[in-house]
Amino acid sequence: MTKRKTLIIGFFGIALGLCIGTMLKNYLALEIVKRCSLRPTNLKTPADIIGLRDEDTIQNSQRNLVFVGVMTAKSFLEGRARAVYDTWGKEVPGRMAFFSSEGSYSDDLPVVGLKNVDDRYPPQKKSFMMLYYMYEHYIDRFEWFIRADDDVYMEPDKLERFLRSIDSSKPQFIGQAGKGNSEEFGLLSLEFDENFCMGGPGVILSSETLRRVAPHIPSCLKNLYSTHEDVEVGRCVQKFAGIPCTWNYEMQYILRHNSSGRNAYTGKLKRKEIHNAITLHPIKQAPLMYRLHSYVQGLKAEEMRQESLLLHRDIKRMAKYLEVPDESTYMLPSVSPESDSTKRHFQDHNILGISPELNKFVPASTDDLLDWSFIARSLYSASSANPKQKIDSAMREGLEDAITEVMENINNYSRQRGRVIEFRELLYGYHRLDALHGQDMILDLLLIYKKYRGKKMTVPVRRHLYVQRAFTGIFVKEVDEDFYNVTLQQSLLGSLFQNGMARLSSHFTMPSGLLSPTQDKIVFVLPIAGRLGTFERFLRTYERVCVRGEQHCDLLVVIFGSPDELGDHLQLLHDLHARHVYQQVNWIQRSSAFSRGVALDVAARSSYIRQEDIILFIDVDMVFEVETLQRVRMHTQRGKQVYLPIVFSQYDPQRRSGDAGGSEDEGETPRIDDERGYFRQFGFGICAIYKSDILDEDINGFDKDITGWGLEDVKFLEKIVRVGTRQRGFLANTAELAMDYNEAAEQWRRLSVFRAPDPTLVHIYHDISCDVQLDAPQYNMCLGTKANSLGSTRLMEQLFHSSPENVQFAADFNRQKQQQQQQQQAR
Repeated sequence: MTKRKTLIIGFFGIALGLCIGTMLKNYLALEIVKRCSLRPTNLKTPADIIGLRDEDTIQNSQRNLVFVGVMTAKSFLEGRARAVYDTWGKEVPGRMAFFSSEGSYSDDLPVVGLKNVDDRYPPQKKSFMMLYYMYEHYIDRFEWFIRADDDVYMEPDKLERFLRSIDSSKPQFIGQAGKGNSEEFGLLSLEFDENFCMGGPGVILSSETLRRVAPHIPSCLKNLYSTHEDVEVGRCVQKFAGIPCTWNYEMQYILRHNSSGRNAYTGKLKRKEIHNAITLHPIKQAPLMYRLHSYVQGLKAEEMRQESLLLHRDIKRMAKYLEVPDESTYMLPSVSPESDSTKRHFQDHNILGISPELNKFVPASTDDLLDWSFIARSLYSASSANPKQKIDSAMREGLEDAITEVMENINNYSRQRGRVIEFRELLYGYHRLDALHGQDMILDLLLIYKKYRGKKMTVPVRRHLYVQRAFTGIFVKEVDEDFYNVTLQQSLLGSLFQNGMARLSSHFTMPSGLLSPTQDKIVFVLPIAGRLGTFERFLRTYERVCVRGEQHCDLLVVIFGSPDELGDHLQLLHDLHARHVYQQVNWIQRSSAFSRGVALDVAARSSYIRQEDIILFIDVDMVFEVETLQRVRMHTQRGKQVYLPIVFSQYDPQRRSGDAGGSEDEGETPRIDDERGYFRQFGFGICAIYKSDILDEDINGFDKDITGWGLEDVKFLEKIVRVGTRQRGFLANTAELAMDYNEAAEQWRRLSVFRAPDPTLVHIYHDISCDVQLDAPQYNMCLGTKANSLGSTRLMEQLFHSSPENVQFAADFNRQKQQQQQQQQAR
C-alpha cells in the first residue's frame, strides 16, 4: 500500500514537473522572440526615421535649416504627438522627431525610443539624451536645433524668418529667460547673473552651441542641482558653451507661455498674443491644437489673398506705364478669351487692380446709388425694415479687425519714434457694401497720443479713418460631384422605386437585398382652427408635392373646435385619404381653446410618429415644393442638428409697389423679390426635428401654458439653445481622460441650430387680427408681424412722402424737439 502510494505521488510529481517545465520553456521562448524580434523602427537609421537623404545638406537644401526634437511619452503618441505632427510638424523648414522612452514606436510618426530612458517626470534624462542624440546623428546636417514639448504650437513660417535673420555659426541659446518663481528663488543654485531658457515655449540652440555642450552631457547628468530639466540644461549650456539664455524682453511675446495651464487658448483666438508669437504654450488637449492650427491657417489665407490683391494692383499700374490697353488679352489676360470681350473675367485686373478709393463704383443713375449705413451705439440702415437695429456680432467683429490692423500699422515703428497711439473708442462711422469692389468705411476714432521720449505728453485726439476692404478674386475648388444636385437627383429618381418597394413590402415578404435604404420619413404636423379655405389650399399643396410626388411623408393634423365646426375639415381629410388609401393621413381633435404649443406637443408625443421620424412643424399658410423636403432631410441630423428655415413672407398684395394687386395662380411658384415680401429672420415657427430629439429630457416638447398666438416657438428655441450649449467633455485623439468618461460623454445629445433662407417655402399673405386679450409679449409680437407684412420699406416711404401732411408733421416735430434742446442748454 505504501509502495503504491509512493508510485502515485511519483507519477503526479512527474506530470506536474512536465507541465511546469513546458510552461517555463514557452515563457523563455516568448521572451527570446520578444527580445530578438526587431520592430521596423530598429531597422531604420536615424536619417531614415526623419526622412533625411544623404544628398540633403545645409548648402543645397532649404529643409535643412532646423531640427525640432519633441519630448513626449508613450501615452501621448496617439494624442498630443499626432496632433503636433498633423498640424505644424509637417510644415517645419527642416525635420522633426518625437523622443520617447525605450521601446516607443509608431508606424507613421518619426519616433525615437531613447535607450535606457523611461517616461518618469521630471524628464531630465530624456531631455539631455535627446540633445545628445541630435548631436550624435545630425550635428552637421542642420543649422539650428530646437528642444520642444508636445504641448507647444509653432508657426513654421515665422520661425524660418526669425532663424534666417540670426547667425547660426555663433553660439546662440535662445528662449524665454527665467530665474524661477518667487517660491523657488535661491533653490535652483543659480548665481545672480545666471538664468535658464524656459522649456515650455521651446529652446533654440545653434549648431555651434550644441557642438560645445553635447560632449559634456554625461557630466551634466551626474551633477544635477534641481528637479527642473530646463534649469539643468541652461546650467550646462552656461558652463560649457559660455553663454546664458537671451536677456531680451521681447522673447516673452515671441516664444509665448500662457500661465492659464489647461485653460490656455481655450477661449477667443483673435488676440494680439496669438498673432505675434512664434510659439504658443501650453496646448494641453489635441483638439485645441487642431483648432489653433485651423485659425492660423485662416490668417495665412487672408495674407495670401491680400498679397494677390497687391499683385493685381502692380499689374494694373505697370500696364498703365507700358500703355497696354485695358482690353488686351495677350499681355494682360484679364478678359476671358472664351467669352464676349465686353464681359470681364472674374480675375480682371481692371477691377481687382484699382487702387483703394471711395469712388470705385460709378452709378449710372440715382437708382444705382449705394446707401450708407450710420454706425453709433446702434446701426441705422435704410435697407432694413427696421432702420435702427443692434450691431450684430459679425459687423462688430469686422470693425474690431479693421481698427486693430490699422492701429498695428500705425504703431509699427513706435519704439523708434518714441511714441505710441492707443485706440479708445469708436465715436461714429459710416459703411456701405459694393458687391463688385468691397466694403467702404468712414470711422471717427478717439485716440490717445502718448510720447515717452523727450518731452513726455499724453493727448486725446480724434481722427477720421477711411478704410476700403476690397474683395479679392473668386477662388473655385473642383470636386468630383455636386453633393446637393446628386442628392436631389437620387431622391427624385429613386423615390418612385423606393416607395413602391416599401408599399409592396408592407403586404408581402420581400428579400432584404431588393429593398434599398429609404430616406427618413417626414411627418407634417399642422395645427388648425377654422380657416377652411386656407386649409383646403394646404391639402392641395400637400397632395401635389408629397403624395403624388411620392416623397415618403405623412400628415398629422391637430384640429381645434367643436364637432359641429369640424365637419368640413374632416370631410377634406377623409376625401384625401380615400384618394390615396396607402397614404397616412391622421388627425387629432381638440375641443379646447386654440393653443399652438399644445397642438405641437400633443402631436410630437402621439403614436402616429416614430422615434426615427423627422417632424416638420408647419403653418396652414405655407406653400412648399419638393426642394423644401430635400433641404429638410439634408439639414436635419438626428442627435446633432435642428433645422429652422427662414421662410419668405409675402406683403399685402393690395399694397405692393408697382403691382396690379393680384396673386400668383395656385401651383405656380411665388415670385421672390423685395417688393413682394421679405425673409422672416425672426420667425421660428417652421421647424424640422427628429422625434427622439424633441423628447430629450432637457427639451421635453413645447410649453403648453401658452395660449393663443405666438411665443411658443421662441420658448422652444430657447430650450434647443440650452441643449446646444450643454457642456460636452468628449475629446478625440487624447489619452488624458478615462475611456468610460469619453464613452459616456459621446452619448450626450448636443443639438445645434441650422438656419438658411428657403425661397421655396413661402408664407402666403393673410390679414392678421391681434386679440387684445393676449399677453403683452404675444400682443406686441403680433403687432410687429402685422406691421412688417403691410409692405416694403420703399412703399412705406412713397406713401409717407405722398402726403404733404406727413412731411409737415415730421418737420414740425423735429423743429419742436430742437427748440426744446436749445431751451435746456440755455438753462
